[in-house]
Amino acid sequence: MPDSTVRLTMAQALVRYLCSQYTVVDGNRVALFAGVFGIFGHGNVTCLSEALFDVQDQLPTWRGQNEQSMALAAIGYAKAKLRRQIMIATTSIGPGATNMVTAAGVAHANRLPVLLLSGDTYTNRLPDPVLQQVEHFNDPSLTVNDAFKPVVRYWDRITHPAQLLASLPQALATMLDPADCGPAFIALPQDTQELAFDYPLAFFEERTWIVPRPRPSTDQIAAAAELLRKAERPLIVSGGGVRYSGAGDALAAFALKRSIPMAETISGKGAVVHDHPAYVGPLGIEGTDAAKALAEDADVVVAVGTRLQDFTTGSWTTFANDTRFININAARFDANKHRSLPVVADALEAIGELDAAMEEWVCDASRMDRARDLYKEWNQLLDKGQAPTNAEVPSYAQVIAVVNNAADEGDTMVTAAGGLPGETVKNWRVKAPNTFDCEFGYSCMGYEIAGAWGVAMATEGKGTPIVMVGDGSYLMMNSDIYSSVLSGHKMIIIVCDNGGFAVINRLQTGFGVPGFNNLLKDARVVDRKDPLHVDFAKHAESMGALTQRCESLADLERAMEWAQSTDRTTVLTITSDAYTWTPGGADWYVGAPEVSDRDAVREARTAQEQFRSKQRIGI
Repeated sequence: MPDSTVRLTMAQALVRYLCSQYTVVDGNRVALFAGVFGIFGHGNVTCLSEALFDVQDQLPTWRGQNEQSMALAAIGYAKAKLRRQIMIATTSIGPGATNMVTAAGVAHANRLPVLLLSGDTYTNRLPDPVLQQVEHFNDPSLTVNDAFKPVVRYWDRITHPAQLLASLPQALATMLDPADCGPAFIALPQDTQELAFDYPLAFFEERTWIVPRPRPSTDQIAAAAELLRKAERPLIVSGGGVRYSGAGDALAAFALKRSIPMAETISGKGAVVHDHPAYVGPLGIEGTDAAKALAEDADVVVAVGTRLQDFTTGSWTTFANDTRFININAARFDANKHRSLPVVADALEAIGELDAAMEEWVCDASRMDRARDLYKEWNQLLDKGQAPTNAEVPSYAQVIAVVNNAADEGDTMVTAAGGLPGETVKNWRVKAPNTFDCEFGYSCMGYEIAGAWGVAMATEGKGTPIVMVGDGSYLMMNSDIYSSVLSGHKMIIIVCDNGGFAVINRLQTGFGVPGFNNLLKDARVVDRKDPLHVDFAKHAESMGALTQRCESLADLERAMEWAQSTDRTTVLTITSDAYTWTPGGADWYVGAPEVSDRDAVREARTAQEQFRSKQRIGI
């Protein structure tokens, strides 16, 4: 064998290459891949696990309980690391792989990097059909791993060991590209994993990846500055890209300097603290009335690092048809939405250059004065809704206020799907930047506990993830309570039990459909008088967590103080109101039957038609 090569199996070469990749975080050179979440089985246990075993001190492998949830944990890790470090998730073939498709959708929608490695059937086809193989009569090359293609940014199947040489660098470049960031998937056929090949030693030389910061075109900056200087009622909308660029302080300083109110998207929430003097809260369906009012009369919107999802735009009813958009985004696709003036660039670079181009221009002080008055009124509304009452069970807002008050500055709030995203986005008062994680790009039930396991790994020593989860999401995916106890990554979980899928019940009944199959009391059960109640505290305790049941807000306050002192994952449960919601925010475009015998449904249809008449034309 020539000195310039080394003979390795494909699986060994894959692992060796991943171990040779580095990045820079806060000025420190660190491993690009911080670890592996793995469930070994038919397709990845005999070859890939053999390679991972030998590097477990450098690239630790963490045992998951469910393939989807361990990939969600990897996503939570990437989000907490602001896309600077990446986790790997590996599965067997068949159901192990397809379990991860949902998680891939979460990563894709949220533009987050995760490397997914799944076993695949044999390229030689000699033993076909093999265990867990799904056969396609007209295409024998098709496997279940092709299901990942719509939900990843990079997809490959390694059918020859040499293909790693070209594929792996492209996969990494995709995951680290701010314009193209998302999950990468590589299928690993079993017979290819075992094959040896003489790999060039140069392939395994250590490489330090730097996340690129593309600068904007001078022409685009000049055009954006010219438009913004004409604005009388501007508004800044800060998205998740601002956080991932590390541009939160710069954008907030720009907003203050130019006297422009600053709203946030759900993904962007946490770039600044709740009481920042330019901040007016989140915008959209789950936003503040202050941000909504400022959006409705804005003549120029500076949208930074956002894909302008319908929950941000109120299904494009929040802005007037003649509102002009300046879209600053690393992705050309996002920058060119809705007749925008595009600035294709990294957020931090673009903000600096736009600020320089604005020269002495400052918006009239009355704009910021109005914004602060509106935001003051909003905070007074929050205070009123969060205050304890004599109600039999507390509202989400009251529970969130108790948990928020007990949270340390470095603790990260984690939630997803159901009613809690809207309630936390409105009610949670961020104390420190980048301590809020609400997965709502894909609105994935089950992200909460799994994602927080990844957050706990990413923030170890800097705070504790505080998970707020409803009973519905808890029942869907909770096994990473056990994972976190095994691995020693503590989180605090608050289970709000409101008797089913309460926010969907709210949407259903709000459109005239009688309550049906959402709340447990409306579901088909053996005994309609007394649906079986899950004891969530006992369930979590059986997985090794410390637990307490809370009967009141006072109980919860005491339990939160105790939970902050415990040495492992701690679960607190409390019954919450299924019918009380924080008011405010924009409306939402949803389907409403055009024909119905129900008066309430017909009324909902009429209201939707009136609402849709306000939609901005997206051409």
